[in-house]
Amino acid sequence: MKRREFIAALAATIVVPVVPALAAADADAFTVYKDPNCGCCKLWADAYKAAGYRVEIVEERDLISRKQKLGVPLDIQGCHTAVYRGQFLEGHVPLKAARMLKGRTDLAGLVVPGMPAGSLGMGDDPSASYDVIGVGMHGETSMFLEVRPKA
Repeated sequence: MKRREFIAALAATIVVPVVPALAAADADAFTVYKDPNCGCCKLWADAYKAAGYRVEIVEERDLISRKQKLGVPLDIQGCHTAVYRGQFLEGHVPLKAARMLKGRTDLAGLVVPGMPAGSLGMGDDPSASYDVIGVGMHGETSMFLEVRPKA
């Protein structure tokens, strides 16, 4: 066996272990695309950070193009756009909805249309009432979660 063949064979047998903490950190990493002048987006991102997610904020002036590339329907777009586990979170998506999205490979993402008063980042009011819309892989939409005041 030649030296190069030996080194190649040795390299093929080396297994690099996956460190669970790093894998979990990557799984819980968000990239938030926001307008540089928007403050509610930062409040939303801060709430996710406080919940233990790793959040990177990217200030971007052309959010429409980003939203189009991700497949966010034009008629229900929200404020900012986040990418999480290969799916998008559009607007003021609550923590509960993002947790429910895990494992839903039939959805491209979730949308909270507009900027509902009391939603996460917009006052986080327990009496807030708004809808979280699921967007399928081909752009179809359906009700994902109804956020209603607690009785």
